[in-house]
Amino acid sequence: MGEFRQARWVEPLVFEISRESKRGHRFPRMNGLLKAALREALKDMPENLRREKRIDLPCLSEVDVVRHFTRLSQMSFGVDTGLYPLGSCTMKYNPKVNDAVASSDSIRYIHPYQPEETVQGILEIMYTLSSWFAEITGMSKFSLQPSAGAQGELTGALIIRAYHKRNGEGDVRDEIIVPDSAHGTNPASAAMAGFKVIVVPSDMNGCVDIEALKEAVSSRTAGLMLTNPNTLGIFEERILEISEIIHDAGGLLYYDGANINAILGKVRPGDMGFDIVHLNLHKTFSTPHGGGGPGSGPVGVKEHLKDFLPVPLVDFDGERYYLNYDVPYSIGRVRAFYGCVDVLLKAFMYILIMGAEGLEKASEISVLNANFLARKLSEIRGFSLPYGKDKPRKHEFVLSCSDLKHETGVTARNVSKRLLDYGIHAPTIYFPLIVKEALMIEPTESESIESLKEFVNVFAEISNEAYMKPELVLDAPHNTSVSLVDEAAASHPKTMCLSWRMYKSKLLSGERVKG
Repeated sequence: MGEFRQARWVEPLVFEISRESKRGHRFPRMNGLLKAALREALKDMPENLRREKRIDLPCLSEVDVVRHFTRLSQMSFGVDTGLYPLGSCTMKYNPKVNDAVASSDSIRYIHPYQPEETVQGILEIMYTLSSWFAEITGMSKFSLQPSAGAQGELTGALIIRAYHKRNGEGDVRDEIIVPDSAHGTNPASAAMAGFKVIVVPSDMNGCVDIEALKEAVSSRTAGLMLTNPNTLGIFEERILEISEIIHDAGGLLYYDGANINAILGKVRPGDMGFDIVHLNLHKTFSTPHGGGGPGSGPVGVKEHLKDFLPVPLVDFDGERYYLNYDVPYSIGRVRAFYGCVDVLLKAFMYILIMGAEGLEKASEISVLNANFLARKLSEIRGFSLPYGKDKPRKHEFVLSCSDLKHETGVTARNVSKRLLDYGIHAPTIYFPLIVKEALMIEPTESESIESLKEFVNVFAEISNEAYMKPELVLDAPHNTSVSLVDEAAASHPKTMCLSWRMYKSKLLSGERVKG
């Protein structure tokens, strides 16, 4: 088993290799007529928008730029580089044809301020995509506006609030219920929407404790935020009972779509009783994920909630596609324009290519891969599979390193760092909080059996190292472009250096800049 060796260049900042004499491109000299026109245009420019000083941009040749960013790419890791089992994040392979379509000239040069009659093509795509999402999830209508899953959650929570306000119970129904295994953004989104968060525990099988849920609901219950399968990768078998409990109490069910990659073509949230759904296109529908974006979190609702969706909606009157602002109880806009169009296009291409059978097959393989790994990794010394040990997992599972930590001192964090030395990205760690020393693993359908077996072999090797040479794991990573960092110090405001301006300021003040 060969170890991974990440490129490690002594690479200065792009500003540090800048030289006044270097040029990547030379613009033709302006003639007198063009100069006069420019001076005339500047007369009408507001004073506060004029820049007297020159722009502080680096001066580099094209060769310098290409080599610099190529070397940086060789120091990075992504789904095109190797296995990326980041639990809950569904880091699947992104087909390159999707990028080609999204970057084509016919897409790049359209603008949201164009008249509707000139953008019928993209409106048709958005309308069709919305209808596909509605069919996939069992909803009636979708908004494509939200820019990410968390914004989709907030949108859903705002719809819940608006619905109860419309029914005259806005001041009374002020509680949102979330399981203790919920994604961290669920309680945050509910709180941002003005709700109090009521937490219900998991039972011994890792599912919602039904008796605790019954005790939590009341006349103050606005809704429940839940994903199914849940964060442990376990399907909530009593979901219809859960739905009945919430609806009988007058609340609404919100489906966090982060885990829907496990159930495509098998079961729909709408059929489980959910009233609102968000989808993470940068997860399930194979658009790039990470690096802060771009993302997309479309929100769908049942018929009784469609008049609360953000405006505008993309609609079709039988002859033309148009932006519909006639939504009586809309919560308003949740972002500028109509959605992150390049991400929507990539999702459109993914669904178009896969088809219904392909989406179902992807879910089947993702579940098969997760169960293969869950069984094999839980048999390795130091690792265990808590909660419903004999229950099948769906798209992901959560291992515990508690035994490994107790017997060797090696933690989940140490294991994750050591995985980097073998060319495998770290899984999600210490989440959900109900699992001690948690490693949350999701292989997705992208990985072959050979890749999964290699992953198992690496885990076995790390286990052996932890028991035989623990310092090797405790000091990892060793073979990456950046070695073990002090994470607390790295995230401290006094340490962070996020721009060239900050960097120069620190240098001028005599402060040592780490890098």
